[in-house]
Amino acid sequence: MTSSHDDLWRQFRHAANMPYGAGQIATVEQLIRQADAAGDEEMAFAARMLGTNAYVYGGEPVKSFVTFSWCLADFDRKPRPYHQQYLHNLLWHFKYMVNALLNFPEVPLDRTYAVLDDMERRYRAGGHSPQAVYKYRHRVARHLGDVEQAEEWYRKWITTPRDDLSDCAGCDPSAQAAYLAENGRDEEAIALAEPVLAGRLSCTEQPQGILVSLLLPYLRTGRRDAARDAHQRAYRAVRGNLADLWDIGEHVEFCGLTGNDARGLEIVERHLDWLDRAPSPAAAMAFASTAVPVLRRLDQAGHGELTAHRRAYGDRPAADVPVGVLADELARVATEIAARFDARNGTTSQSAGATDRMATEPIGEHLPLSATARRQTARSTPAEAGTSADQTAAPAESTSLTEIFEPFMMRVLTAVALPEDATPEQLLDQAEELWRTERIEDVVAVVRAFDERFGEAELPPRTVARRAEFRAVECGVTDDLTGAAEANRQAVVGYQELPDPVREQIVAGRLGVLLCQTGAEDEGLLLVTESAAYLAEHGTPAERASAYDRLAVALFTQERWSEAATAIESAVEAASEVDDSYLSARITLRRAVCFQALEQRTESSQAAAEARDHYRALGLPDGFAAACICYAQSLDDPAEVVAALDEALHVPADEAALPARTGRARALLAADRPAEAVDDFVEAVALCAERGIADGAAYLRWELANAYQQAGQLLDAAEAAEEAVSELTKLGYQADADRCRHLLANVYLSLGETDLALGLFDQLAENLDGPDNLGPRGEVLEEAGDLLYRTDRDSVAAQRFAAAAEAYRLGGLPLDEVRARRREMDALNWAGSADAALAAIERADRAATGLSAEVASEPAAVWEQSMVAAAGARVLFNVDRAEEGLARLDGVPERLREIEAFGEATQVELLVGEGLLRLDRPAEAEPILRRTVAGLPAGSGVVRQAAWLLSQALVALGRNEEAEALRAEHDLDTDE
Repeated sequence: MTSSHDDLWRQFRHAANMPYGAGQIATVEQLIRQADAAGDEEMAFAARMLGTNAYVYGGEPVKSFVTFSWCLADFDRKPRPYHQQYLHNLLWHFKYMVNALLNFPEVPLDRTYAVLDDMERRYRAGGHSPQAVYKYRHRVARHLGDVEQAEEWYRKWITTPRDDLSDCAGCDPSAQAAYLAENGRDEEAIALAEPVLAGRLSCTEQPQGILVSLLLPYLRTGRRDAARDAHQRAYRAVRGNLADLWDIGEHVEFCGLTGNDARGLEIVERHLDWLDRAPSPAAAMAFASTAVPVLRRLDQAGHGELTAHRRAYGDRPAADVPVGVLADELARVATEIAARFDARNGTTSQSAGATDRMATEPIGEHLPLSATARRQTARSTPAEAGTSADQTAAPAESTSLTEIFEPFMMRVLTAVALPEDATPEQLLDQAEELWRTERIEDVVAVVRAFDERFGEAELPPRTVARRAEFRAVECGVTDDLTGAAEANRQAVVGYQELPDPVREQIVAGRLGVLLCQTGAEDEGLLLVTESAAYLAEHGTPAERASAYDRLAVALFTQERWSEAATAIESAVEAASEVDDSYLSARITLRRAVCFQALEQRTESSQAAAEARDHYRALGLPDGFAAACICYAQSLDDPAEVVAALDEALHVPADEAALPARTGRARALLAADRPAEAVDDFVEAVALCAERGIADGAAYLRWELANAYQQAGQLLDAAEAAEEAVSELTKLGYQADADRCRHLLANVYLSLGETDLALGLFDQLAENLDGPDNLGPRGEVLEEAGDLLYRTDRDSVAAQRFAAAAEAYRLGGLPLDEVRARRREMDALNWAGSADAALAAIERADRAATGLSAEVASEPAAVWEQSMVAAAGARVLFNVDRAEEGLARLDGVPERLREIEAFGEATQVELLVGEGLLRLDRPAEAEPILRRTVAGLPAGSGVVRQAAWLLSQALVALGRNEEAEALRAEHDLDTDE
């Protein structure tokens, strides 16, 4: 064989191992051109056979007509010995042709029948079962809407014996289940398909094909969880492949049928530009018709402002298309294509089908398609979320939950009484007492009653000023801090005019806190400071304590923690003179928070526990929950943290729910209880979504993905991470989006979705293309190279390793550069690129010898330099330069043993033995290999390799009986 022929076959193997899509198609087309130019008839045939497969599964089936016809004509016209090698595949390709011809309305129907007839003739002539022929005759009858013929061919299809030309054990039942479902025979479809799913499916089209067939049967028979899971698994498998546009339309339809139009819109938008290059008119019609009802419902529900982004294509610019406009456009597309099919077929079947798909309505209640969506519809307590009694510590020793939380329930059940004969001042006194005892909702109820009774009356100036104070409270309830500040300003003016300097300073202090919280720190802190100073001299102990408390809060906003601590201690001292548990609880909790900020964990824990006890006794859920959270944050033991936050979550404190859920989830994760952490993260995400906290939801989805990954729920992990990446990117948090992409890439690897993982690694490398990111860029390029190397795509892996090495070099990371250069060399060696591998030795050696003396003396550097020597030796052995390769290994085992790398030292000695054998020096190799065999554990792969080499040395030395005994001892074949 010529070198040119060898090169072509190497390219053929590379193309055959590429993922389906445009890249593989371009590679195959180049290979066909090269084979024709070289006059290599066998490669011309083989490349076109590969091309047929690439076109069908890469989304360009129309091109397969040419390659299939060429191969069939070549097979018939001038038979060659190599043709028989491809006969099975050629007969198999007939099935591709029937499907493809049927999906193009421009192709006359009689041509499809002619291919079917030829297919049957060849199958029968070769002694094959006509089972597959009957299946595709059934497929034609269904397409035409011929109910009787479809049923007749179906009967023949399922009753005729299968053989090696029948579709696989997943695809046959999948198509049968789809037919049964189409005819409303859902239970039969499920019974047929589910046993197949229980087995192993390795076909290109499975298991996603059979899962799609079960979507409607599952849904219509009430198996809603199974339907959701089938959608999630199947859509993940097809979403990256243009050839699966038809099936993607099925998923859009499923979203519409389950009340998930928003999710349907996401899928439509993701694949909308595929319509411009749809694999066939039939696929375009299916996708367009399933999108119409989803888009129309969104438009009719008042979401007409929603748009779908359509990417630029050819001369058409990118645009955001309103959903209503897009619905009309896609309806026209589907209707026009269906009419073309009907004109060819002489039936109305395709138009009727498209019309039915465009008129579908949801089936049953909304089916949430994600964990966070499910949780928004059904909330759970920690116990309901999967925490068993033995995993959650009791909140207090020998005290029941009922006893602990009874004060909170009693407080909720106690209604505020509004005396009919109360004067304006009495109502405001009542509101003030409720304010002191932190019953804010009741405060609002009282002041509203005040307005109803006295809103039109002319009131004394003091009463007007007091009412302004409570207007600030009302604004605070709705988070209108600006309105609260304005109300307090009015109250301050009112008290100045009375005059009432003490009350004026109390309200001025409140105003100051609000200003500090809304960005006017200078004015605010001045007001609070002056208020505290005045009340320290003129106020009661309670007023002094509250003034210092307000000063601490103002200082909190500026993170002046030491000054805040001084103010709090003054507040504690003043509060000790007052019998007011509410004031003491509030100040104690503030003290705990301040200690926490100052990293005085013991003091914070003690203060938080004291505040918790105060708030429990008072029945104040918000304060109690806040104290529990603060207490939990002072603890180290994850189990204790979980127990503390359980208490927070068992009281009706809405504001504490999010931090408590988040903290509990993180503690559960730290306690290696990821499955339980998932439930809390899911709830936290839902809470963020409800409250419109977009960045919080994005980051929590990232943490949720991590929890799912640790819990082994990889599909859920992928979904959560994908959502997190999307949201973080939209929010402009590129660095964090990239870190989440890294997590997602590893999830994809665990799922076996290597091409998706590789795409993420490449995207990360591109995003990190800058002088400040050279180290991280090198890391992701190296990870991409490792992935390619592990999937035997060695030439491409070498390119990634080389790029990683360059990034490390520019980033001043010399040892990392050495490692990447070594891996580049290994990849090129395995790829069979001898010249490139030899050049890589020079680059790796240059990097290894360029290490500074300080770095080179480190164990990690000694290890890397030794591995570079060994990798270079392997390259040299493979190009028959064993003498040079052996020279590289001189002293390497000894250096490895000095750094206690005993396993690597043994591997290098094995390589030395191999080199000596290559140089026909068995007497020198024998003692080295014998020592290696003796030092390795029996049954390991390495010991078998060493034993085989030793047996070769013994044979070369004429000691055949010893060699035979050694092979028997290690169960080695003679020719192994």
